[in-house]
Amino acid sequence: MDFLTIIQVLDSTVRLATPLLLACLAGLYSERAGIFDIGLEGKMLMAAFFSAAVAAVSGSVWLGLLAGIAASLVLSGLHGLASITFRGNQLISGVAINFLAAGLSVLIAQSWFKQGGRTPSLKNEARFEGLEWPFAIGPTDAELAEKPVSELIAAAPPVHQVYSEFLSGHSLLVYLAFLMVPATWWVLYRTRFGLRLRAVGENPAAVDTAGVSVVGLRYAAVAICGVLCGIAGAYLATALQAGFVKDMTAGRGFIALAALIFAKWRPWQAMWACLLFGLLQAIALRFQNIDLGGVVIPVQVMDALPYILTVVILAGFVGKAIPPRAGGEPYVKER
Repeated sequence: MDFLTIIQVLDSTVRLATPLLLACLAGLYSERAGIFDIGLEGKMLMAAFFSAAVAAVSGSVWLGLLAGIAASLVLSGLHGLASITFRGNQLISGVAINFLAAGLSVLIAQSWFKQGGRTPSLKNEARFEGLEWPFAIGPTDAELAEKPVSELIAAAPPVHQVYSEFLSGHSLLVYLAFLMVPATWWVLYRTRFGLRLRAVGENPAAVDTAGVSVVGLRYAAVAICGVLCGIAGAYLATALQAGFVKDMTAGRGFIALAALIFAKWRPWQAMWACLLFGLLQAIALRFQNIDLGGVVIPVQVMDALPYILTVVILAGFVGKAIPPRAGGEPYVKER
């Protein structure tokens, strides 16, 4: 494997890890506040559909992004209503959201576009295009040189290859996702809101005694979760791909939950966990069969690795992960 191939695999890793990272951070806010949310998958799926649908109809990717966030916020509101206001079982509420999104997205898509549960292919302003950094080799250089971008990058020095292939060329949402990691760390550990949010997940009675609304904080966390899941779903449909197809999240919400548990509910560790899952997916896409000293690993095994690792993590084989102590428990105010 040459140097450029390694850079290309890492580039794919970042692109594939982006929706996982956004969903993982979404779950981090929610679960740190004591609201377990296994409905990340459903929120991403519904956001992916509405972002693609609105972008296809309006021709504006920004309207699509807003529609995706709004759709995810609606499902987050339902989850908050069921688990916070009515004190229902949070896990059942999350499962219901996943089923609801899986069915409604295809039903509305078929009724709206008549294309078998998918949206039309997105083009031009209806998609998030890659940002070309200054001095990076991109489409502009390819037009001037009348050569493919890949050929120009292959002939460039290694440092320029890293800059052009790995750092440059991603969509705006990729950079936003990775900027959210230090932002989340700062909010959780350096602000009063973050301190109260973490306290609600550990000891809501103490927060209530201090005169802070437990319900308000938990709804705020659920709303932040909805916004991030909305961005993740919009990225899938308008940046990573060019439209919505049935079940396009493909278990990413559950993989994000596994990464969150693997990271023990900490933002920086969550980023590395998501990059690990992204790397496994990138390798599976890049190499159809891997030869290890005469032993050929078929591509199907590589495709299954992220899901196998998810089961291993959820089964507790990577070390004990202790969730917030009040997680999953509705708060009942003492009279």
